[in-house]
Amino acid sequence: MPIVAQSTETADWVSRYADEVIAEAERRAGAKKADGTADEAPGEDALTVVVASGLSPSGPIHLGNLREVMTPHLVADEVRRRGHTVRHLISWDDYDRYRKVPAGVAGIDESWAEHIGKPLTAVPAPAGSAHPNWAEHFKAAMTEALAALGVEYDGISQTAQYTSGAYREQILHAMRHRGDIDAILAQYRTRKAPGKKSQKPVDEAELEAAEGSGAAAEDDGSTAAGGYHPYKPYCTVCNKDLTTVTAYDDETTELTYTCACGHGETVELSTFDHGKLVWKVDWPMRWAYEGVVFEPSGVDHSSPGSSFQVGGEIVEIFDGVQPIGPMYAFVGISGMAKMSSSKGGVPTPADALKIMEPQLLRWLYARRRPNQSFKIAFDQEIQRLYDEWDKLEAKVAEGTALPADAAAHSRAAATAAGELPRTPRPLPYRTLASVADITAGAEDQTLRILSELDPARPITSLDEVRPRLDRAESWINTYVDAEARTVVRAEPDTEALAALGDESRESLRLLLDGLDSHWSLDGLTTLVYGVPKIQAGFPADAKPTPELKAAQRGFFALLYQLLVGRDTGPRLPTLLLAVGEDRVRRLLGA
Repeated sequence: MPIVAQSTETADWVSRYADEVIAEAERRAGAKKADGTADEAPGEDALTVVVASGLSPSGPIHLGNLREVMTPHLVADEVRRRGHTVRHLISWDDYDRYRKVPAGVAGIDESWAEHIGKPLTAVPAPAGSAHPNWAEHFKAAMTEALAALGVEYDGISQTAQYTSGAYREQILHAMRHRGDIDAILAQYRTRKAPGKKSQKPVDEAELEAAEGSGAAAEDDGSTAAGGYHPYKPYCTVCNKDLTTVTAYDDETTELTYTCACGHGETVELSTFDHGKLVWKVDWPMRWAYEGVVFEPSGVDHSSPGSSFQVGGEIVEIFDGVQPIGPMYAFVGISGMAKMSSSKGGVPTPADALKIMEPQLLRWLYARRRPNQSFKIAFDQEIQRLYDEWDKLEAKVAEGTALPADAAAHSRAAATAAGELPRTPRPLPYRTLASVADITAGAEDQTLRILSELDPARPITSLDEVRPRLDRAESWINTYVDAEARTVVRAEPDTEALAALGDESRESLRLLLDGLDSHWSLDGLTTLVYGVPKIQAGFPADAKPTPELKAAQRGFFALLYQLLVGRDTGPRLPTLLLAVGEDRVRRLLGA
């Protein structure tokens, strides 16, 4: 499903960034050719564009972090659609220090505090995990979610990079130029720090994730006793970064450090692979090392003196260029309070994919510019979002969608590699949720109800409505309070039926008389809205007046009371189908 080039007036934000990224990659390739450093003469076919994301597996990787991936993914995918080669790098910052014991993570307790200061890959995984360490445990869920979302990437473990010596020359280079780096950082240390903003909901899990990726307040090496050093060793005895570099010799590369555990030693940095560059140097080093052209960052990395801003100067020390780096904004969650209280943290992409299809989740990120905040729904709002998505699908099919909306739909429904798997018969999410609510997951009952929605084209297998049905069932079972669930009366409310007035009795008679001829979703919709109109002397298709709307609300409340014992519930046509004609007649006093 390729997207053709669009004019400036109609292009979506992804296309505009793709234009910039391709132009910048071509400029860099041309510069390399001019100075003779290119391996071959670059051309249209030889151009490789590098985009990057960074994720810290310091705990559950949440939906705020997903914007760090989806922004470059969407741009990379557009560049691929235009025929260029793209590498989307995801740097797993698994060599970062373990900062604190996060709340709400199953299988851990305060004993994990003894590992604070170690690399994330040296911390034991939560009890019961199938993974070898803390970092791999939290990477696994994100890796699975990214596969479901169709995100193509090259994963890079920073533990593997540092411990293999891949960055050895870059580390030695940084140490040789530590005075230059210190001078750049000193310009910002003397400035008053700006008030910290965040692109993420503020809670312990969120702040931990921000710090783990190298937040703006990360130690830049300025506290070292023997002068400034941009390198931080992990102690070879306790394996923690509670170390202080006290001396370094450029000629011999001998580095001396002491540790809070009491250990101290001198090592040769030319062969020592048990430490890392401090964050504000590490990030720009990687830009130069990988040739990154595009990498977004959150608000906390984009304020004056923060990592991205300072990195733009430090990257030149490594003969690199700062990437195009849009700031991305807050991703909120509606319905988060319930989830936070039950899970101790904010929801992850895996949580979202249990209640929504990948296309919908991709669309939420694709339709908003990176600097626009938006919310992901875990409450009733998810039904409205699905309605909006289905309307967009219909407009795209009709060819009436606005160009930017059509582009966002295309980016959500497919990647350059092809369409994502989809539900064959995408019935309205709210209908499926109502059916799941009423049937409590009983497949035979679910199939009976769904087969009666459209008698002219009946559902014959639940596979036709999966995986959307499964997502709606998961939402009902996980995020709808027990007191809000629908329980159909087992027996008629004889007392309420006996107390009905003539007008209410007449409305029930009109409904019951029309059941046979209106037994479908559309037919019952016409019937339940039409009864109050007919009672008022109007045709069933008359436009409702304020008085008719009030009569309809009263009629609906009567039906809900007699069927489920409260004033509201699932949409009445769906509820009537779910209850079944015979039982409806019995509960309504026929």
